[in-house]
Amino acid sequence: MTTKYIKIALLATCATFCACKSKKMYEVPDEVRPFKGKTITAPPGMVYIPAGQIFEKSSIRDSNAVDTLSQRRVTLTAFFIDATEVSNKQYRRFVDWVADSIAVTDFIKDPKYFYKTKIKSKAKGAKDSTVQRINWSKINITGKVPFWLNNDLQPKLSGLVINSGGKKILNKDKVKFTFVHVQAGGPNDGKSVTDTVNVMPDSNVWAEDFPNSQSDIYVNNYFTNKAFESYPVVGVNWKQARAYAAWRGIISGSQDEGLKDFGLRFNLPTEAQWEYAASGGENNSETVAGNVAAYTTINVVPSYINKKSKKNLPIANFKQGDGNYTKDGSTYTLPVKSYAPNLFGIYNMQGNVAEWTLDAYSPSAREFVDDLNPVLLFDAPDNDVDVMKRKVVRGGSWKDPAADMNTATRNYEVQGTAHSYIGFRCVMLAPDLLTEQVRTRSAVKPPKKSKKAAKLTASTN
Repeated sequence: MTTKYIKIALLATCATFCACKSKKMYEVPDEVRPFKGKTITAPPGMVYIPAGQIFEKSSIRDSNAVDTLSQRRVTLTAFFIDATEVSNKQYRRFVDWVADSIAVTDFIKDPKYFYKTKIKSKAKGAKDSTVQRINWSKINITGKVPFWLNNDLQPKLSGLVINSGGKKILNKDKVKFTFVHVQAGGPNDGKSVTDTVNVMPDSNVWAEDFPNSQSDIYVNNYFTNKAFESYPVVGVNWKQARAYAAWRGIISGSQDEGLKDFGLRFNLPTEAQWEYAASGGENNSETVAGNVAAYTTINVVPSYINKKSKKNLPIANFKQGDGNYTKDGSTYTLPVKSYAPNLFGIYNMQGNVAEWTLDAYSPSAREFVDDLNPVLLFDAPDNDVDVMKRKVVRGGSWKDPAADMNTATRNYEVQGTAHSYIGFRCVMLAPDLLTEQVRTRSAVKPPKKSKKAAKLTASTN
């Protein structure tokens, strides 16, 4: 073989090798295929809400000092939301977990309830540290009796557990939960801060909200009696609701292997997320003020026709008029799965208890928040003035008229205030699903011209 042909052979071999290597080095994008399932597996107790749009309405004052109703379209990416309001039983598990943690770390201090683990240092040259954590396998957190009520431990828990009316109860000043979150607003805006919150709900809200009404049975039993386990927790302020959401992420995470890589967290719903979920996916267009207007002869609240009486009965828990609380089947709150869910599969977005949202309240918020996943965040310190501590409350409650259950109605409460008619539910962001609309297709060919059109083109040329 001549030198010329040897060079050609070497070049051909090299080209073949480089071509094979380049196929491995350069990844060709895959075709886009739609998601095969109907929905993503949601964390326990939650439902998946696909991306969508709502029309938000707000009041604008014009140059003639006249209030006019304006609206704009906003888009929400996908998220998970609790199918029900957080129940007494669910929140009590949170309280017990916090109390058990304090019992072990601050009172008992027995090494058998701990284990040590190493934390790798992120700084160069720094040594790894060792921290002590609670060994929850030694504590029966799911038992019928919480760990802090264990009779054998009571001598060591003086100060955490106190006697009241012959019952052992927790000292609310001791049951505090510490968690880390990103500060919104103030000197630490955008930084991770540590917050400590007293987590015990205020049972006295029933008497304080209605001082001239008999409410002893609710003051003494609503949060602690098993008869009310499935009822929505109340007496919880905005900061306590956020603390619960943070704790829920600690003890459960996403629960789904496909979601763990996203690093998703539980939180309170934004005002826009709440409104979209409450709409049930219905098209709340410009001509619709929401799902509820007022309780009149028109069917403006979820209802059903009783087969025997033929009456159209409401299936939402609200106040039907002065002194009329019972036409919906209840006087106060109802279990969190009462009535029927909306089209998303969510219960009691209207009525039962009003619900905390993540947003700070501003009458003009909708004029300056984004039109994609809008939210107004502001973490006001406890010593700030009340106007800076207002948070949005949505949905209306058992003691509110039907107009307050309109999905567009906005109310607020100060973040450190609790009531017998305000509860909450949690959300978690979710990935959007690829739909049939966006799948990869063959190239779109231009439409064929008819013979008549072809003759007309020829004649004009």
